[in-house]
Amino acid sequence: MIRRPTLAVVAEAAGVSLKTASRVLNREPNVAPATRERVLDAATSLGFRRNAVAADLARGGYSRLVGFITGDLANEFYSALASGIERELREHGLQLLTASSDEDPEREESLTGELLERRVGALIVTPAGADHSALRGEIAAGLTVVVVDRPATGVDVDTVVIDNRGGTQAAVRHLLAHGHRRIGFVGDEPHLWTYQERSTEFLDVMHDAGVADAERWLRSGAHDAAAARELVRELLAAPEPPTAVLAANNRATVGTLQALRDVPGGRDVAVVGFDDFELADLLGITVVAYDAVEMGRRAAELAVARSAEPDRAVALVVLPTRVVPRGSGERRPR
Repeated sequence: MIRRPTLAVVAEAAGVSLKTASRVLNREPNVAPATRERVLDAATSLGFRRNAVAADLARGGYSRLVGFITGDLANEFYSALASGIERELREHGLQLLTASSDEDPEREESLTGELLERRVGALIVTPAGADHSALRGEIAAGLTVVVVDRPATGVDVDTVVIDNRGGTQAAVRHLLAHGHRRIGFVGDEPHLWTYQERSTEFLDVMHDAGVADAERWLRSGAHDAAAARELVRELLAAPEPPTAVLAANNRATVGTLQALRDVPGGRDVAVVGFDDFELADLLGITVVAYDAVEMGRRAAELAVARSAEPDRAVALVVLPTRVVPRGSGERRPR
């Protein structure tokens, strides 16, 4: 294995002390121009690369890296979040390190430990776990923590979420207004806060509309399109199948469309999807939309502000949602 030259090798090649070489490569002042040039020439010729993380830690601080623990990197929603975070951090000279928990609380805990071992300057998390009180000590020691998409339990930290209940309420009322009473709900894993918010609001609105048995059309476990497809097929095979489906995440929407394609009369079923997604406009899919990139940007903005002012009041940012009608959610029951 080829190893990079150490700082000591650079210092020896330049004929200076280790301390002087360190001051030059860390861009510190009060070094003679000739000495600075000699050290930089030696570093270039040897292929030396400065370890910025180690340099930051040597000065007693955190690194310029910000860790982001996301739910699922393959999901375009989380990609949009990461994009918004990265763009904002870049403006402040910070770099993003992203890892995926796959919505597994144990994996989230493991990834948190690994990122903390690397002394990230801040941690942005989409919580999968139910309890984050283990972070209290790190926060007390100066670590910045921001959660996005879902609140954390056990710690009081800056939080960015969307108006899940408002978006669900608007979607259900939209379907009710188009004559639907048998409305299916296909959502993510039951332990997730977003599922709980959306499913609870779904039932509340349906009950308020006089649909007392709405629970029979509620399904969970649609973390991917394949699972959603099976759940929708199950709903459509019931004695009284739904005439409309609210798919409570982008993967569930895709699976719903696949199921409706494969079932006779499926194309008559109205669909509203929670989360916009690529090609939804071309496919004519009515969605509950919001700005996922802006969610990420606001989370990063809070992380930067918290790092600069640790004692500032904890912030809760709730971004608005809106129903975007494109045709699928405006079909009337037959």
